Amino acid sequence: MKADIIKNYFPELTSKQLEQFEMLYPLYQEWNEKINVISRKDIDNLMLHHVLHSLGIAKIINFRPGTEILDVGTGGGFPGIPLAILFPQCTFTLVDSIGKKIKVVEGVASSLGLENVTALHTRVEDLDQDFEFIVSRAVTRITPFYYWVKNKISPNHFHTQRNGILYLKGGDLTEELAEFGKKHKVFELGEIFNEEFFETKKVVYVPM
Repeated sequence: MKADIIKNYFPELTSKQLEQFEMLYPLYQEWNEKINVISRKDIDNLMLHHVLHSLGIAKIINFRPGTEILDVGTGGGFPGIPLAILFPQCTFTLVDSIGKKIKVVEGVASSLGLENVTALHTRVEDLDQDFEFIVSRAVTRITPFYYWVKNKISPNHFHTQRNGILYLKGGDLTEELAEFGKKHKVFELGEIFNEEFFETKKVVYVPM
């Protein structure tokens, strides 16, 4: 089963969630042949490199029911789709400036029956809405990203962590975070997941 690696780290999944995670590989394989959202070489590593990586955010925060989350530059739906499966009582808005990628997101969400996902072909600057948390996966350096989204964060805090940005990044971030200069916390995914892929992967949390 492709979803075994997910079940390993999230043993409390329902049978419906397991089934949805299991469907991701064939769905993305099929879509990827029409619209290339994951590199051809990497599609076999979908569950590890894309799905489990996205779920690293869920090891940092347990979104409460009713939380509104924005995924900026979602591409084919990461991290938004895996998080939407894991948190069915939260709402996820996935945006990308490339229309064909949003078409993939809509197709995958529809096939999975995810009613908590809205996919929008737009730029984040044009959104007139706020969210408790903003998630993303290495769209750009943290400083420009922060300025794109800082006025999209809701003042309505109801988690133990303050509302803010949860950013998946890899590699050495020393210089980038020094340039950023704002309050943040770095979580090492290599301390959470055993696979070698996660050795340099991090979640940067920026409270607002």
